[in-house]
Parts: sequence; structure tokens; C-alpha cells
Amino acid sequence: MVQSSVLGFPRMGVLRDLKKANEAYWGGKLSQAELLAEGKRLRLAHWKIQKDAGVDIIPSNDFAHYDHVLDHIQLFNAAPERYTSQKLDPIDEYFAMGRGHQKGGVDVPALEMVKWFDSNYHYVKPTLQDNQTFSLAADPKPVREFLEAKVAGITTRPVLVGPVSFLALGKADRGSTVNPITLLSKLIPVYVELLKALKAAGAESVQIDEPILVFDLSAEVKAAFKPAYEALSALGSAAPSIVVATYFGDIVHNFDVLPAFSGVKGLHVDLVRNPEQLEPVLKQLGPTQILSAGVVDGRNIWKNNFQKSIELIQTAVKALGSDRVIVATSSSLLHTPHTLASEKKLPEEVHNWFAFAVEKTKEVVILAKAIADAESVRAELDANAATMKSRAESTRTNDPKVKERQAQVTPEQHDRKSHFDTRYAQQKEHLKLPLFPTTTIGSFPQTKEIRIQRNKFTKGEISAEQYDDFIKKEIDLAIQIQDELDLDVYVHGEPERNDMVQYFGERLEGYVFTTHAWVQSYGSRCVRPPIIVGDISRPAPMTVKESKYAASVSKRPMKGMLTGPVTCLRWSFPRVDVHQSVQCQQLALALRDEVIDLEKNGIFVIQVDEPALREGLPLRKGAERDAYLKWAVDSFKLATAGVEDSTQIHSHFCYSEFQDFFHAIAALDADVLSIENSKSDAKLLKVFVDEAYPRHIGPGVYDIHSPRVPAEEEFKQRIEEMLEFLRPEQLWINPDCGLKTRNWDEVKGALTHMVNAAKFFRAKYTKA
Repeated sequence: MVQSSVLGFPRMGVLRDLKKANEAYWGGKLSQAELLAEGKRLRLAHWKIQKDAGVDIIPSNDFAHYDHVLDHIQLFNAAPERYTSQKLDPIDEYFAMGRGHQKGGVDVPALEMVKWFDSNYHYVKPTLQDNQTFSLAADPKPVREFLEAKVAGITTRPVLVGPVSFLALGKADRGSTVNPITLLSKLIPVYVELLKALKAAGAESVQIDEPILVFDLSAEVKAAFKPAYEALSALGSAAPSIVVATYFGDIVHNFDVLPAFSGVKGLHVDLVRNPEQLEPVLKQLGPTQILSAGVVDGRNIWKNNFQKSIELIQTAVKALGSDRVIVATSSSLLHTPHTLASEKKLPEEVHNWFAFAVEKTKEVVILAKAIADAESVRAELDANAATMKSRAESTRTNDPKVKERQAQVTPEQHDRKSHFDTRYAQQKEHLKLPLFPTTTIGSFPQTKEIRIQRNKFTKGEISAEQYDDFIKKEIDLAIQIQDELDLDVYVHGEPERNDMVQYFGERLEGYVFTTHAWVQSYGSRCVRPPIIVGDISRPAPMTVKESKYAASVSKRPMKGMLTGPVTCLRWSFPRVDVHQSVQCQQLALALRDEVIDLEKNGIFVIQVDEPALREGLPLRKGAERDAYLKWAVDSFKLATAGVEDSTQIHSHFCYSEFQDFFHAIAALDADVLSIENSKSDAKLLKVFVDEAYPRHIGPGVYDIHSPRVPAEEEFKQRIEEMLEFLRPEQLWINPDCGLKTRNWDEVKGALTHMVNAAKFFRAKYTKA
């Protein structure tokens, strides 16, 4: 009989309970015992949700207080010595690796945090040494949580990050040269020990995630699967049976790896992202292996199209038989909000189009039942068909005026009036910036008072005039602090903005919004992505009022702050009925109008952030990636090319690894790029030298995700490293990212050191 399965469940809880508990613990308002108790409460609640829905295979060890990859770093005793030497309590060492630690005489920065494949989730990168060793933690978390569920009467399938993915997603620490994959022989015995411990605890099956199988892999990484899974499969009845899970793409190009899995129970594939891989995968399975068919989308919020999913599942059942097919989510549901039941303000029509994590657990159950006996779920199937028809026919989705404007876009609209050299000469005269100009990326601390006043305004407890007056006072404060810091290009601080995408979505036609649909981005940071349901247009200016006011009270150039079209698209839940390139161009046209209006109102430095540009990059090289980069770059250029040469266009990126698509970064034609770089090796900047990049660059000089305030000497050291690869006249000095999650003491301390370091080099190179 076909079974149902969930690969992972969101961690935060219905009301962001985990976020609140973590932050209370960090702030000294919650004890360690209380924090761990809250984690246990959430795990039990999430297992019960899935059990009550009727899910057959429920995951455990998918919960993490900060990040699941970080869990494995600690599980394998792979924390770098700079953390272990501090003799912190395990939970504090864990958080130190995730967010840094600067108290009690301990001062360590966080490990590098990067995007999880092409999602907006961030994982902590395993950071490995030349003399790296691994051993199993004394109280292994996967075993502990399996037993926790077992005591509650719930049988679970523990989830592990696979050994090859764990290493391939890691990196050598600074000062080390080790190729992580060469450490496999040291790591495998730890997995063997862990699997035996899980079996002894009563686990009959385990899910081992090897998501890197969707990448183009080197021969060395491909070769690692054979010894790894031969060793794990050889355990036989001494270990749980293994289902290897892949997601976010197809694995057809890595079929030569599959013989390594001949001894495992089964294979999970993502049939939402790549349904065409189903039949080729079926032919690759062994005579008794099962297929876990990922047909319920773990990355988006649209209801499943039952008819299409049933067709896929029936194809698998016909080939394998019902006992060898599992109906599953395409990936972990980590990337979806908790429950649609919390949404009381969505329009009734669109409310019926969505399914969040709780609802998706029910979808996998309904689909499994439908294969065995469609009549037993006839009402659910009929209701689903009606929903699909309603959305397809809705007038909410189509705006003829938007389509007409798109049809009139010309190639010339994508290009600035002049080449960079001409533009920069005018910008230099107009803006009068010094060598090593300093700026920030946009946002300043979103204080408790800001959140209180925004909430009051949202609830109608204060008038628009009162709220505007409050925002002006916050802008005045931001300007005053920047005056004191002596920055060169100011920002207004964005006190009026709730989120860098939601804020714009709320001012555009074609979006709908939620009240509780939070999704984890990293650690305790959650975002509430808006949902694109129709054609997009801008009915009125979105940021001009605040930016114009800020410029009027500033003595330095004021930078207008916008979120770029690709990021607005990627950090929303996009439509699935229209290609993303169409949605992105609609966003670009709306932003083009905003950029031009900012310039008309005296804003001559405009930053259009595209932190999601790399995130949207298809995971494999080829035609799909080339096509994506073409429409993504065109959208950015369409949004920004309407200004005069004397107006300086900036863009920001939350990463510094551009090697595989540098041509696209250059093609954006932004006057200044700022990039997240503080936890990356400065050698990554070499690509700007190798490609003779002519424009200006601001590599981030400190990590804004950590509360830690770096010393002035650290800033000088980072700038010195950058000058090995960048020309002095090319270099801007700025933080990694926006500062909304920090407090003012942290911000002022770090920026004071940053500005002083910039002035040191300014004086040095001016004399030279």
C-alpha cells in the first residue's frame, strides 16, 4: 500500500515560538533549561500535527535551534578549536558558531553562513582543518530526539545530512588547505556508529539527505559516494534501512553515482521541480528498492494539483507496485509557513488557493489514499479540482494594461545613456566623494519602539499623520548618528519598512499579504514573504516621501533604497501559472518608475539591492542558467537605466562567490557593487582583478549577523587584504549587509571603528 511521508517540518512554531525563546535566552531572560524545554515542546507539537494528519513516515532530527547543518557540526565534534577552547556550555558553543560570542572574556566571530542551494534559507558552513578529526557526540541529538518521539508514542524516521553532502558543502578554514571531501574516510566511521546507535534505540529507517546530487559534481565528489554507501549498507540489520533523499533539482546527470546506492532501501526525488525525471529514475531502481515521490511542493504555498500528482504517482505504482511507492513532500517543509489556519485576513478567493505546512501534511495523506481508493477521498479530490478551476479563471490574475506595457519594452530601455567612465566623471563632480567612501547598506536598527508604533498604526490606534511624524523623528535620529559617525553617503535607515520585499509588495498591485506566514531565513531571523497572485504594477510612488525628507535634512548625499526585481520575485512566493521572467519584468517596470521619481526628487545615489540574484541561479550550468541570467540581468537594467549619468546606481549582494557567473554581475552595469565578504577569504576578490572589473566595489568589512563589535585593527586588516586585489580609487567601505537586526550600541561601536579605519587609509593614500 502506498505510504505518505514528510521530509521535514518548519521549526519556528505557529507564533514564531522558537525565535522568541532563542532571543530571550540570548538576552538573559530565559534559562537554558527553559530554552531546551521549549524546543522539546515544539518538537512534540510538530510530530503530533503530522500524526493527527495521518502521515505514515514522520521525520525527527529535522528540528534545530539554529541550523540543521550546524547541528551536524556539533554532532560530529567538528567545531573549530577557537570555539572548543573557550570551554563554553554546548548550547552556547553552538550559538557561538552560529552568531558569534562576545561576553565573559570570550570573543569569537561566527562561522560563515551561506544560502542553502537556491532557497532563501541560510546554513552554517562546515569549516574544516588540515588535521581535522571527527567523533560522535556523547549524547547524539538524532538518537535523543528519536527516543523523545518514541516515548510520546510516535514512531519517526530520523533525518541526517549525508556524509558526502556534509563535506562537499564545507570548506577549509583560514590557514588550512584541506579539500573537505578527502576527509570522508575519517567521517564514515562516525556515521556507522550513529546508525548503530539509532538502530539500538529502535529506529527501523533513516532518511539521509544527499542534496548535492542535483549539482554538477566533480569526479572526486562523485567517487566519494561509493565507499560511503558501501560502508553504510554493509551494516545490514545492525542499522536502520536507508532512504537517500535528493531535492531542488533532478539527478539524471548523476545516474553514474546510483550504483553506490544499490544497498539502500530507496531513493527520494523532487518531482515538483523536475517531474520529467520520474521515468528515467524508475528504470534505475533496483528490483526491491522503493521510490519516494516528492509531489507536494516544499518550497511554495500553492495547493497541490491533485490530478497532476496522481498521474505521476500512478506512473510509479504501475512500474513498481504500490508497496514500493511513497507519496512525499518534494523537500522539507522548512521553506513554507506553519499553517494557513492563522490567516484570517486573506481575501476568501485566494485563501482557498493556498496550502502551508500543516495543510501539506494532509495533502500527502490524501494523495496516498487516492491511489488506494479514490472514492474514499472523493470530496477532497472534487474540492481540489474546483480550486484549480477557480484560480485559472480568476480576473484577479490578469491586468491587460500591464501586459500592454510589457509588449512595448524596447532594447534601448535597458542601457544607461553613457559608458561608466563618462558617468563616473559626472558623479565625481556631482557627489564630491572622498577616497575610500563610507556608507551603510540601508537599514538601521528596528527598535522595539519602531515595532510598537508600526503595530499601532496597522491596528488604527494612531493616525497616518502621527505615524508620519514618528517616522520623521526616526529619520532625524538616523541622520544625527550618521553626522556623528562622519559617514560619506547617508541612508535614511528605513524605519517605515517592515521587510525589504514585503514593504514594496504592499505598495504594488498583484500581491496579497499574510499576517502569520513566517518562514525561517537563518537562526532566529524569520521573513514573511508576500504572495504574487496576479500581474504587477505600481499605482503610486513607494519610497519617495521618506527619501526626499531625509535628503532635505542631510548634509551629505542621501542614498535611496530599493529592492531589485529579481529579489522581489525570489523572496516572494511567486505565481506558478506564469513564467518567472514575466513576473520579473513586471517588477522591473514598477521599479523603473520609482527610480526615476527618486531622481526627480533630489536623490542622486540609488541602491537597488539584488541579494537573491545568485540564489535564483539554476543549480547546474547550461541553457536554463543562461536563460535565467539573461532575463534577470535585463530586469535589473530595465529598472535602473532610466536615470541621468550623474546619478550613481548601487547594488548589493549577500555573497562574494561570483566566479561562475561573473559576466552577469559585470553586465548589470551598476556603478557601485557592495558585497557580503567579511567571513570570506579576500582572495575571492581576485575575480575582479582577473576580469579587469572597471567599476567600484564595497566588500563588506564586518559581519552584521553577529552582535560582536570588531576592533578597529580588524577593520584595517580587512581593508589591507582587500587592497591586495582592488585599486584604492575603486574601494568603498561598508558593512556586509543592513543593520536592522542589531541594536544601536552595536551599530555605533562597529561603524565608529569602520569609519576610523577608512580615514586611516584615506590619509595614507592621499599622502602617497
